[in-house]
Amino acid sequence: MTLLNKEPVKRVDKFLKEFDQKQKILTLNLSARTASEAAASLSCEKGAIIKSLVFKTENSFTLCLVAGDKRASLNKIKKNLKIQDASMASADEVKNVTGFTIGGVSPIAHLETLHCIIDSSLKRFKDLYGAAGHPHCVFRINFKDLKKITNGTIGDITE
Repeated sequence: MTLLNKEPVKRVDKFLKEFDQKQKILTLNLSARTASEAAASLSCEKGAIIKSLVFKTENSFTLCLVAGDKRASLNKIKKNLKIQDASMASADEVKNVTGFTIGGVSPIAHLETLHCIIDSSLKRFKDLYGAAGHPHCVFRINFKDLKKITNGTIGDITE
């Protein structure tokens, strides 16, 4: 079985194709489990890697898309959402709401619809790379299309 036949990767591919037929998943020889690994595999800046982070936010979950060279700010996320309590979701919670295992969490094609906040610092890059359901699979997208495909709001959510 090739990586492109794995269910999470097929789910991302279907979602991408419905958005834009020209979109495709890139299979990497090296792991893209972390932003540093992905940047090395793709020969790009670490900041161009989209980190898909899931936070437990009061009665729901929120997806935060953060530049690979930045750290999410819990205080800024809470302020952005106008809530008092937020924490990183556990690995099991991430798997349950997104259908992806940590290291391959995609910005798109989740099992549940999640509110999405996009780190405004991602605007710096012409091309961005998001995980595609497996640590060896990514897709390339620009900031404008990332906003469209995720229906995300843009915010200052990093330190």
